[in-house]
Amino acid sequence: MGLFSRSSDDDADGGGPTGLWQERGFLAAAIVVGAILICVALWFFVRDPGTSTSNPQPTPVVTGPPSEQPSEEPTEPVATPTDPVGTTTPSAPPVSGKGGCKTVSPAPGIPRIAPAGVTWQFEDDMLFPTQQEAGPALMSARGVRSCFAHSPTGAVFATFTLLAQIKNPALTPDVLANRIAPSKGRTVAIEQNKATPTPFSEVKTAQFVGFKVLDYQPNRAIVSIAVAFDERRVAALPVTMVWTSGDWKGLLQADGSFNGTTEPDLLGSMAGYVRFKGA
Repeated sequence: MGLFSRSSDDDADGGGPTGLWQERGFLAAAIVVGAILICVALWFFVRDPGTSTSNPQPTPVVTGPPSEQPSEEPTEPVATPTDPVGTTTPSAPPVSGKGGCKTVSPAPGIPRIAPAGVTWQFEDDMLFPTQQEAGPALMSARGVRSCFAHSPTGAVFATFTLLAQIKNPALTPDVLANRIAPSKGRTVAIEQNKATPTPFSEVKTAQFVGFKVLDYQPNRAIVSIAVAFDERRVAALPVTMVWTSGDWKGLLQADGSFNGTTEPDLLGSMAGYVRFKGA
């Protein structure tokens, strides 16, 4: 059985709908395993909840979509933000060789509203943002994007791009090799991906819906990305990015994951997040 496959026995059980905590249990357990793809499973992969681990002290189940002021009868889906979600600029080239890491004196402030002048691109079936100033400004022959502005906004766009591309099994090896900073964790992740690559059939559609910069220093940024994997469930997990060799790259823990044993956060509210999505 693959890491994220659904067994026929599980399908035969025909159990009723499961609560969010059961899925949270699986996601938390997945992160502990340590492979980078298992960590990313928080957003992009699905496994039958019947195979998940349970927690004796579950948090309250979220039965409605995240909102700024949660109510008993939600009136809008999570993917319908009330705040601006960014403008699309079709004329802005997604990969131009200009801007990104080549931008001179990029805006130094932490983004508090959705960035403007954005073009949303598909990576497989997932939308991710590009911007002339923030990047990415370069793309390899194999399709791996790079070159982001040395700024908080550049770090945000680098995080979106990293997660979108590492989710694509066709790009995962190249992303691990080129978009993750050298470390013991990267070595572990590369070896684990070689041993158990994720089949295309096991990749689940999900979409970015927001972000929050938790911490920023010139050589390190921690960005929490909110991802919706259906109309009512949004999960978020912080990703550490480091400025190295003239670009933003992801930093992995020693076990090959983004955040080790840190549990994913199933959001009950988008408060504090900048709402930012494509379509």
